[in-house]
Amino acid sequence: MYKLLSSEVKKFTFSLLSLYVAYNYHNMARVISIINQKGGVGKTTTAVNLAAYLAAYGQKVLLIDIDPQGNASSGLGVNYQDLAKGIYDVMMIDPVTFEEVILETEVDNLHLAPANLNLAGANVELVGVDRREFRLLDNLRRITGDYDFILIDNPPSLGLLTLNGMVAADELLIPVQCEYYALEGLSQLLYTINLVQNNLKPELNILGAVLTMFDGRNKLSEAVFNELYQHFPRKIFRSVIPRSVRLAEAPSYGKSILQYDPHCRGARAYQRLAEEVILSKR
Repeated sequence: MYKLLSSEVKKFTFSLLSLYVAYNYHNMARVISIINQKGGVGKTTTAVNLAAYLAAYGQKVLLIDIDPQGNASSGLGVNYQDLAKGIYDVMMIDPVTFEEVILETEVDNLHLAPANLNLAGANVELVGVDRREFRLLDNLRRITGDYDFILIDNPPSLGLLTLNGMVAADELLIPVQCEYYALEGLSQLLYTINLVQNNLKPELNILGAVLTMFDGRNKLSEAVFNELYQHFPRKIFRSVIPRSVRLAEAPSYGKSILQYDPHCRGARAYQRLAEEVILSKR
């Protein structure tokens, strides 16, 4: 991890953060679902890179890919199309456990529960399943003591897979692209979150919103921030993810930005976001 830090001050900060983690995290994972029903907002990019940086800070992390597109899986170098078993089998077939599908990744401390091809039909198949909104939660409970953080990458929709991702979580992290149309779906998303809190998971909290694809030269980015503050007062992360070619390139090599280019602006932004998440309260 020290190779990621460019000064003695940052090394000292890392030491303090490690001590904080050692004394404040116990036995049970924080389960954070990364959600936005709009596609192309940096949701999977955030899931993969936040997971990598949490792991780089010594946290034991599991990333669960319940998006049928499988981008979080391929973004960590896993060809999900060739897998015999994946998260679909955990949610749909009782004998298959998380332990049977979890894979190690090239990032120390980071494990992956990958998507697989059958996941594409899960939204339809779950309709007739008992406790259909709780399938992920029911199977996840047995391994929450094995990790410090469990991140869930959800589909860009509000179907049954995403409902499973929300019900299984303690907290929701919402990436929001710095464009006008990205704000239009927030009311619907907040309405769905409210329904889940009232009917399925009363203790579900919004961890915060994070701005993605930020371009400081664009006045619209500032306008989006101001509008976003109206939706999430006091719940916007200070770390802002810039628009970055390097962030866009990394998945094509099956790597997180931590592995691909840890010194670029996007990498530094995700490192800061990981620090904020670690220091945030449950």
